[in-house]
Amino acid sequence: MSQLPGLPSWGQGWLDSYIARAGIDDVVRGDSGRGARWWHHLFDGVATITEGHLQRLQDRVGRQVAELGTAFRLPGDQQERPWPLSALPLLIGQDEWTGISAGVAQRAELLERLLADIYGPADLVSSGRLPAALVTGSRHFWRSMIDVPPTGGHRLQFYAVDLARGPDGEWRVLADHVRAPAGAGYALENRLGASRVMGTLQTRLNVERLAPFFAAFREGLAAACHRAEPRIGLLTPGRYNPSYAEQAHLARYLGILLVEGDDLAVREDRLYVRTIEGLKRVDALWRRMDTRFLDPLAFDAGSGIGVPALMDAMLAGNAIIANHPGVGVVESPAMAAFLPALSRRLLGTDLLLPNIATWWCGQDWARGQVQARLDEMLITPAFADAPAGLPGGQPVLGGSLDPAARAALAEAIARRPMDYVGQEVVHLSTMPAVSEGQLVARPFTLRAFAARDGKGHWTVMPGGFARLSDVSDVRATVMGEGAFSADVCIAGLDPVAPVSLLPHNIAIRRNPGTLPSRAADNLYWLGRYLERGEATLRLVRSALGGTIDADGGGALVPVTLERIATMLISSGAAVAETDEDEEGDDDRGGVILDLPELARDALDGPGSASVRSVFASVRNIGEGIRDRLSADVWRLLDKPPPVTASADAGALAARVTALQERFSALAGLAAENMSRNAGWRFHDMGRRLERAVVCCRLLRTFAGNAATQDDLTTLLDLVDSQISYRSRYLAGIALVPVRDLIALDPSNPRSLAFQIARVTEHLAAIPNLRDDGMAEEQQVLATELTAAIATAKAESLGGDAVLAMENRLYALSDAIGRRFFLQGAETIRAPGMTLA
Repeated sequence: MSQLPGLPSWGQGWLDSYIARAGIDDVVRGDSGRGARWWHHLFDGVATITEGHLQRLQDRVGRQVAELGTAFRLPGDQQERPWPLSALPLLIGQDEWTGISAGVAQRAELLERLLADIYGPADLVSSGRLPAALVTGSRHFWRSMIDVPPTGGHRLQFYAVDLARGPDGEWRVLADHVRAPAGAGYALENRLGASRVMGTLQTRLNVERLAPFFAAFREGLAAACHRAEPRIGLLTPGRYNPSYAEQAHLARYLGILLVEGDDLAVREDRLYVRTIEGLKRVDALWRRMDTRFLDPLAFDAGSGIGVPALMDAMLAGNAIIANHPGVGVVESPAMAAFLPALSRRLLGTDLLLPNIATWWCGQDWARGQVQARLDEMLITPAFADAPAGLPGGQPVLGGSLDPAARAALAEAIARRPMDYVGQEVVHLSTMPAVSEGQLVARPFTLRAFAARDGKGHWTVMPGGFARLSDVSDVRATVMGEGAFSADVCIAGLDPVAPVSLLPHNIAIRRNPGTLPSRAADNLYWLGRYLERGEATLRLVRSALGGTIDADGGGALVPVTLERIATMLISSGAAVAETDEDEEGDDDRGGVILDLPELARDALDGPGSASVRSVFASVRNIGEGIRDRLSADVWRLLDKPPPVTASADAGALAARVTALQERFSALAGLAAENMSRNAGWRFHDMGRRLERAVVCCRLLRTFAGNAATQDDLTTLLDLVDSQISYRSRYLAGIALVPVRDLIALDPSNPRSLAFQIARVTEHLAAIPNLRDDGMAEEQQVLATELTAAIATAKAESLGGDAVLAMENRLYALSDAIGRRFFLQGAETIRAPGMTLA
């Protein structure tokens, strides 16, 4: 075993103590016994970083995971869970990893050749080397894919495998993943989170980088396409998929489109993404959904998330689908029983990474072995569907069953033996983890990844991610999916050259990229809801007494307070409630005395425009465009709004201030950090239209012909124009000047005129799809609004005139939706169309 040069062992005490308590199957104990030094260097570095407090390291890692927005869902979860990352990585020596890497690449190639035979000549089945029932019994086998050659030449572009390290240090395969292998994005995020905490420690350990692997995979997908500059998408089942957060991160990192089925359309056997500029050609899809959902016309007619006629585009050679539909047939646990022999047949060599011992009960001799040794084996489904004989449908240890359950299982195996597999019980090695500030040994498994590079060869990610159990039982059967994850670092002797995902010698381009219609829709409504929430907060602040009186602090008159209450209710922020016992009691002042209650309702109530409801909508919308949001923006969207146990006005006002700072931060990030591309235009257009609508409502409520000085003062506060007005007019507040400043002044960034001008500019900058050069509907409506504002007079800008403006704004918003956003399953939304 190779060794790294010795360094001062500041963490030697931790290491010695851990080795003394760990079992003989622990990786640290095994590596140290062979003379490896990387664990010494790791603990030395950790001791320096944490100043002797291990829990501090775990806390820092947790904060970094939150900063990155790494999350996941379990089936049935409505909300995402924070990704559980262990503070300490799994270290594997470069020489040991070389053998693992070769075994992973060999296994991927074996499965590629096996699939070529299953969906091709079927020699293995016809010769009896592979039982036909093992193929046809899998619900992931699709007869329609027989004799369908893979576009690009390969059925597998990406492969994942679960590995277990036994007490003797031997690595064995637990499971293969080829349908939609998950986890590569989590491996990347684990590395990002850990590297922010570890600093230069990873450099001292000469840890191999992950970026070249992802670059090779992207090059491999591109090389399989016909066009020199292909457009590639990651096809996701949607935001409620358990690994959607990982998919969004991968799409953002690889620079490919994150698309759902509704984003795509097939026309004349070519695949397109529906964008704001019409249909744009898509050359390849990295799918993260099961085959049965891909195309309702070819597979499951009940699928609502697939792309109709997708298989037509693939069969015509115009679309790469990675991985190829139908490859899941080789994932069944029963297949593992035949892979050793198939490797010798197809590759002419033994497997470098052996399987765990497996017996498929569909064979008489194997069933006899399972029945005779039932108490020693793990009984699992042979295919994806769990047979009725397994309690709860889950794998079960035969020795853990009571006599009645054991007899029932034995009877079920005898009745339908092809549905069952017997496997040896795997005992796992352990690795260190931090629990309550202490080092503990936890069993683990490793998921490794392989992908085809630009030349079609397999390249293996130098690492992966480990899953750790939260219990000390080292049997893989009790580990489940694992309670924690850990970065996997390949430590070497030689320094690692700096690398990046960015390719060399690439031509400069300033094309902002493709904006799918769904993404434009989400960005637009994200802007509208953020502006709506900010408007609600301004009203709440006024309801709590935050309005500045022109004379320096006098209380607002009842009619103005009544208008504030009316705005809270009419906007949907608060819900009006009447108390029959208080009807007719003029001394109580009606709704005026209920303003604090309305304010609380506007913050936390069920109203559609309450701050709580707005934040829920904002988070939901943001989740759908996660690949287009920075980590800073997502963190602000995902963070729950502040709460307070106190109901007094001062506490509520402080909470309003905190919420306004959140909204201001989001507005600042959009203004300063978003590229001035079409995505920013739709986001800003949503903000401007919502602000214009709110401005109209405020003008109708507070700037009518009977407006009081308190009404106008409140209005100036609500549109943040107090300073602008006072710097301009020294004689005091008057109706006509206030109307002019808030409605018609194009230099006031809060005015109605300013918002309409910005919307008109955005629409003019977005491509027109008409071939006749005429303006589109939304452009015509925006021009009419601009002309109406330019020719309006403040003196005549009463309630009816403002209401007419407001209705025009709603019509403009509807026109924008019809032109740019998805409308059901139709593929063209304008007289002209772009096919590129």
